[in-house]
Amino acid sequence: MKKLLTYIILGSLLVISSNCLAQNKVKTYVIGFYNLENLFDTYHDDGKNDFEYLPDGLNEWTDVKYQKKIHNMAKVIKAMKEENHVYHAVLGVSEIENRHVLEDLVNDPQIADAGYMIAHFDGPDNRGVDVALLYQPRKFEVLDEESLPFNFNSEAIVFDMDSTEKANFRTRDILMVRGLLGGEMFAFFVAHLPSRIGGKGGDLRSRGAEIIYKRSEELMKEFPGIKIVVMGDMNDNPDDESMTVFMHGKENIEDVGDGDFFSPFLSMLKAGYGSLAYQGAWNIYDILLVNHNLAKAPEGTLRIIPIVRKKFFGRIFHKPWMATEEGQYKDVPFRTFSNGAFVGGFSDHYPTYIVVTNKN
Repeated sequence: MKKLLTYIILGSLLVISSNCLAQNKVKTYVIGFYNLENLFDTYHDDGKNDFEYLPDGLNEWTDVKYQKKIHNMAKVIKAMKEENHVYHAVLGVSEIENRHVLEDLVNDPQIADAGYMIAHFDGPDNRGVDVALLYQPRKFEVLDEESLPFNFNSEAIVFDMDSTEKANFRTRDILMVRGLLGGEMFAFFVAHLPSRIGGKGGDLRSRGAEIIYKRSEELMKEFPGIKIVVMGDMNDNPDDESMTVFMHGKENIEDVGDGDFFSPFLSMLKAGYGSLAYQGAWNIYDILLVNHNLAKAPEGTLRIIPIVRKKFFGRIFHKPWMATEEGQYKDVPFRTFSNGAFVGGFSDHYPTYIVVTNKN
């Protein structure tokens, strides 16, 4: 009887010990964003202005060019995996035409072993480009997916559009995906805010940020303690009004209050970093922000950490082969087309990412 009791006690201690080890296991995840720059297939989508990306279109977008584009995007994702020794657990993407191009991308032999799943909704953009989220289901368990449409229901913003222009305006929806990352509740927003073409749209980008922020407030009330990452091509820099005022972005983590977001790329912009270049100036439109719950997470839970020079909490990823080697655009991102000609590059944006860990 004593021997049996001893075995029971030892067994119980082993179970408790095992559970403690599992709970204390170090978990580290890479979370990022990449504007894939016009990842179109070679087929026409009804109701969309994708004609320049057809075989007989302006860009003579053939299957050979399409396959080269897929290969290049996968090459960058693979290179990030090689640098970090793990694939992104979650990777937001923009400028993708449909689910089909994403399926071709995640099945490319270079990255097929990542086992990425796709969260995506077809949106109303006139050209047909959307945002999406690629995720590893063994790391991130999806519980809810939501497509947030753009609207003009703001009390704080005066829009530079009349009623007819508003009725005809179309832009990308914002994607929200909620689930469990490492057993903790997370929500990821992926956005591609309205363009800067013509030097306009600041009011529209502010409204996009306002939509994201209001939905994040609702999630934080519904799920106390939820950790939120907002990512996307914001078509604004981290120091623009959309990000500092309407997204409540703070440069310094110590200044982040309950209703704020930590904006790690703000200090990087000031330090001269850039994810895209325009007219000789570097910008960071490819932004990730994290809420208070992730910026100042309790010890032993997932939190954002510095990853560049032990100082910056964001990383702008680029290798020499991702930049233009010579000519007018030397040293800027090597894109797919240049001056109307297919040059077989990657994207006009560099990808960006953060790292979260529960390591003390």
